[in-house]
Amino acid sequence: MSVTHRLTAPAPGWTATTDVVVVGSGVAGLTVALNVRKAGLRAMVVTKAVLDEGSTRWAQGGIAAALGEGDTPEQHLDDTLVAGVGLCDEEAVRTLVTEGPDAVRRLIATGARFDRGEDGEVLLTREGGHHRHRIAHAGGDATGAEISRALVSAVRVDPDIELIEHALVLDLLTDAEGHAAGLTLHVMGEGQRDGVGAVRARAVVLATGGMGQVFSATTNPAVSTGDGVALALRAGAAVTDLEFVQFHPTPLWVGPDAEGQLPLISEAVRGEGAHLVDADGVRFMVGQHELAELAPRDIVAKAITRRMQEQGADHMFLDGRHFGAEMWEHRFPTILATCRAHGVDPVTEPIPIAPAAHYASGGVRTDPRGRTSVPGLYACGEVACTGVHGANRLASNSLLEGLVFAERIAADLAGRHAAGELPERTVDVAAARAARPVPLPPSEARAEIQRLMSRGAGVLRSAASMADAAAGLALIAEQARSHVAEEKPADPRVETWEAANLLLVATALVAAAAQREETRGCHWREDFPERDDAHWRRHLITTLAASGDPVSTPEEQ
Repeated sequence: MSVTHRLTAPAPGWTATTDVVVVGSGVAGLTVALNVRKAGLRAMVVTKAVLDEGSTRWAQGGIAAALGEGDTPEQHLDDTLVAGVGLCDEEAVRTLVTEGPDAVRRLIATGARFDRGEDGEVLLTREGGHHRHRIAHAGGDATGAEISRALVSAVRVDPDIELIEHALVLDLLTDAEGHAAGLTLHVMGEGQRDGVGAVRARAVVLATGGMGQVFSATTNPAVSTGDGVALALRAGAAVTDLEFVQFHPTPLWVGPDAEGQLPLISEAVRGEGAHLVDADGVRFMVGQHELAELAPRDIVAKAITRRMQEQGADHMFLDGRHFGAEMWEHRFPTILATCRAHGVDPVTEPIPIAPAAHYASGGVRTDPRGRTSVPGLYACGEVACTGVHGANRLASNSLLEGLVFAERIAADLAGRHAAGELPERTVDVAAARAARPVPLPPSEARAEIQRLMSRGAGVLRSAASMADAAAGLALIAEQARSHVAEEKPADPRVETWEAANLLLVATALVAAAAQREETRGCHWREDFPERDDAHWRRHLITTLAASGDPVSTPEEQ
């Protein structure tokens, strides 16, 4: 299968070669790189910023695994299936929960230091949707930063893992058989490699993280522009469940016009007993769910949004004053410092919060080994859809999923290499040149895409709101095409490539969300408020048509 669409970009001015190229430097990408090296394969890690600036470092709550006394993988499986509202792949979840505990132990052996009690055992806490204390954390609320530190340290001491930082991945390269043979990328800055180049490889692994920047308000870093999903779509790969974007219930509310990455108030704060209240101090989650504030995230986010609508408010509050200063300083030092930096002291006042885009439960469709529908192209972490999360990710399952399925990808690559099934690949240059160039929107389109998505496809959705979003996105695409026709195209550069990726991902997301006429998990339709298992207990599979437009097809029941 040849690549049929590509970003408008200059021809590669330099070439590098490796065995496995990994795009992304979070828990998933670095775990793949470290493990393929153990199999004797050369690895190259390409990352958009610097090595430790992906989404992993921002993960506050922790990593979920059945490590505690009395807990079992079966109980973890049950909680995950409930959160996923009928759309989890049960075998994928079983893989996650059974392989998870040992994967965490291997992470500890790599150097990750989790918080421990006086008995030396890893401390475990609880988060929304979990019926057991099974969340391991580090530095109180700095789990992601510690995991990132440990993995980055391990990668940096391996001289056979090559690193390319400040690099935006562009498109997949394939050989004459349609097998992944590398990728094109743009390195920002000057040095031995700069500008557009190509990396040739026997296999390509996407671990590019999320796409939260498709919305105005998100907990995701600025680099999370859906690059991996967009690349996969242009390469002919299938993506699944794009409509299921989880909105975190409790990012810090910093004002009515806040945009970009917002500070996150971890689920673990509620896990330790903080209460959600309105301006009058009323705990509105009590009576709405048996777990109250610890209900699954979609339920909590909807309840907050409903209360805001009812009261004409733009935020609610998270009250942890009863913790006292000592607990805030030792259990949540990062959150405490962040709140105080924004003029809020959680020790003496409730924290203003409002939902924001947080995690993509869907992504590039993979099998249990991380293989996508394009031979030689793998995906893991948030960019992938393994089937684990279903319609709504269970809290703290994301780091575990990245870890477990990254190890599975590395094992698959090692097995293929040992069996002689991973030969060197020759790029099909003719196919690459024949791919249709995607017109680039101007860089300022990014803000308009985000506004359209937040208004039309945010926490609350309807046919009318999504039709407005779709029309606005189509207008941006049409203007990009007309500028090409008038020979006034946008300059190919990082800002316009990111805008093109956001436009493609946003268009695909809205197309899927408009098609799913029900409310399920983190997909909430005001015009279809009920779950409809008879028609919609199935996935939507999205691919690109020859025109370049996303097409979503319901999976057969």
